[in-house]
Amino acid sequence: MTSTVELPIWLFILIVLFAAVTAASHLLFPSVRWFFRRRMEKAVARLNERLERPIEPFKLARRHDMIQRLIYHPDVTEAIVDHARKNKIPENVAFEEAKGYAREIVPSFSASAYFGFAIRVARFLSQALYRVRLAYFDEAGIANIPKDSTVVFVMNHRSNMDYVLVTYLAAERSALAYAVGEWARVWPLSRLIKAMGAYFIRRKSRNALYRQVLARYVKLATDGGVTQAMFPEGGLSLDGAPQEPKHGLLKYIVDGFDSDDRDVVFVPVALNYDRVLEDRILLGALEQGNRRFNAKISVVGGFFIKQMWLRLRGKYHKFGYAAVSFGHPLSLGSFVKDREGEVSEALAYELMERIENVVPVLPVPLVASIIAGADHPMSRAAIEADFVARIEQLHEAHVHLPRNDVAYATEVGLRMLSERRMILKENGCYRANPDQDTALAFYANSIKHLFP
Repeated sequence: MTSTVELPIWLFILIVLFAAVTAASHLLFPSVRWFFRRRMEKAVARLNERLERPIEPFKLARRHDMIQRLIYHPDVTEAIVDHARKNKIPENVAFEEAKGYAREIVPSFSASAYFGFAIRVARFLSQALYRVRLAYFDEAGIANIPKDSTVVFVMNHRSNMDYVLVTYLAAERSALAYAVGEWARVWPLSRLIKAMGAYFIRRKSRNALYRQVLARYVKLATDGGVTQAMFPEGGLSLDGAPQEPKHGLLKYIVDGFDSDDRDVVFVPVALNYDRVLEDRILLGALEQGNRRFNAKISVVGGFFIKQMWLRLRGKYHKFGYAAVSFGHPLSLGSFVKDREGEVSEALAYELMERIENVVPVLPVPLVASIIAGADHPMSRAAIEADFVARIEQLHEAHVHLPRNDVAYATEVGLRMLSERRMILKENGCYRANPDQDTALAFYANSIKHLFP
């Protein structure tokens, strides 16, 4: 017992390192995690005092615990067994596959990342790029949403700025959990998005096991009262017009819904822009007839470098107005009452109709609709007169009239469309540029459905 044992120095260092890691993992790390978790819980408690809809405990649960809860759910276990049988693979292999899906889907929400970083960035980007306006807000309807209900914001999808704008405008109400597509699964963006509480979805996946894991997570989050945001259209609009709704995520919420439990309330949200940042990319995908977006990092980076250079030179101009409307909420409990047949499909169309009804009308889309529908060049006076006539047609719509001045609003629309060569001015009159007709239609289409 007292004899000397000689060891190589590298082996001694290795033993010390293993001992240090073991001691830290059993003694130090749990204490540190407990310390920081206690601080986080106190910070969240203070934060919840000013939020209209406090952060639910579900969002604050440890990610590891949520993954375990998800993959051991009876519905997922049954799906694992079916997947193993159909694909003739061992059940433990199918289990690991389901666990991988759960790790991909389940976020790691951080209140400090969301309210300390994301909100500030969303506010900065929104105000730096646009003149942001709240076109309509159904204050009475939203104020009457029961506090114990799960709120789901359902939005039209015009731009990737949609996430930023709604996050900024809803900052004082709650933390939103977005359903985001594959575009956001790149490092380090994926880590940030997960920390903000978003969850990834594979929109085109037909894998039954994956769909069951996703469905169960959405159901658990909804039952847990997590405030969510989703796009019924399923993707960005390529032509600028509202799209046919898809009801995949809505079906996950509706299936198994019990009106005696926590109600789900959908709030329709409509967005519109004087300029969509990625409009050329969307139109390129439309022309190719697919949804492959030619959005290279070099192109995106070059765009922002150009804007920064313009700002430094004092020649930077914002991209017009961006407006958001919050429409009348819809209670899922009331909607399914005495309703027969496929509820999720009927719900999807009802929500899209409510979204379309509150789409904001902005200067560029309105001027674009006037010139795109004209079969001859129009003078400035004629365009302004048509502008007034169309506002009267849209008396029930939510028109944002800058400075409450028709002449100024017309000028804004004409200037922005002229700068981007979508319209041409000849002999004092304006006409559509035949080489940019799809681009002009892109903006006109955003409000086309509002006209009788």
